[in-house]
Amino acid sequence: MSRRAPRIRRSPSGRLMSTVAAVALALTLGACGGDSGASTPAAGASSAAGTAFPVTIAHKYGSTTIEKAPTRVVTLGLSDHDAVLALGVVPVGVVDWFGERPYGNWPWVKDRWGGTPPQIVGERDEYQTEKIIALKPDLIVAQYSGMTQAQYTTLSKVAPVVAQIKEFPDYAAPWKDMSLVIGRALGQEPAMTKLLGDIDKRFADVRAQHAAWAGKTAAVTDASEPGTYAAFAKSDPKAQLLADMGFKLAPAVDAAAGKETAAVLSAERLDILDVDQLVVLTGDGTVEPRVRADKAFAALNVAKNNRVVFVPYMEPPIGAALSFVTVLSVPYAIDQLVPMLAKTSG
Repeated sequence: MSRRAPRIRRSPSGRLMSTVAAVALALTLGACGGDSGASTPAAGASSAAGTAFPVTIAHKYGSTTIEKAPTRVVTLGLSDHDAVLALGVVPVGVVDWFGERPYGNWPWVKDRWGGTPPQIVGERDEYQTEKIIALKPDLIVAQYSGMTQAQYTTLSKVAPVVAQIKEFPDYAAPWKDMSLVIGRALGQEPAMTKLLGDIDKRFADVRAQHAAWAGKTAAVTDASEPGTYAAFAKSDPKAQLLADMGFKLAPAVDAAAGKETAAVLSAERLDILDVDQLVVLTGDGTVEPRVRADKAFAALNVAKNNRVVFVPYMEPPIGAALSFVTVLSVPYAIDQLVPMLAKTSG
């Protein structure tokens, strides 16, 4: 299974929760306050961008040449707008996040939109061409998307389209690679490289400040569905962020997941989660007490030794930041998660 885009849905209680794992569970694996930590481009970035054109970018459906610095950008990838906003460009059109529109509410990005919300031009991979045309874009970005050849051909008649990276399945390209493509399309690849370098330094600082985490096994699981635990393999970005912080990802999780990005564990297989540090993603406030009351979970050494961190997807959206995984959400996730881990990891 290639990594699918994190979805947001409403739980029966009416609260938002991520279904990154819930999608996998439903298919039985046949299948984001505070300072963000990322700076805006330095003064002069826009003038430097003017010298970067024309630029030609190869992608899944060929290549696209952008003749001059874009000013009216439409993003069709679910998280593409974060990378665009990080470079000081405000998209005029975006796709909706499954009817919830949290793109303007995420704490790491809400102040970057200014006073004019973007036009909604579709949802996930269903685009409304008429609305896109009306916006008169000079660039269309579709990185974290499942854009089809037919959609690409149609939209290419409207504006230059930078489609998915060809070397990866849809929704499976590394977030840094997609960020760099977007930076190149905007004529600001050096600025994006600096932002990514700043994040690498943040991770290096975390590893230096918490050297004891090195070599300790860690795992991330979603326990939002009663009776099951989705454990994320190293191919999932949420798990990879723990590795970036210095932890060693549990080999047993990868073995159980096989070619999938997560393994769905029953009570009989919870020993796979008996690691040195466990992160449990929760969809709402009922999850933590339910999990703690689970006898199979409570029997794990990681639970007995209180080395479990329960992380909400929303309120605050730490799990959303871990799932969104962009140049803006990752610094927020670091700010929020590191203090929580420090309290339980010893």
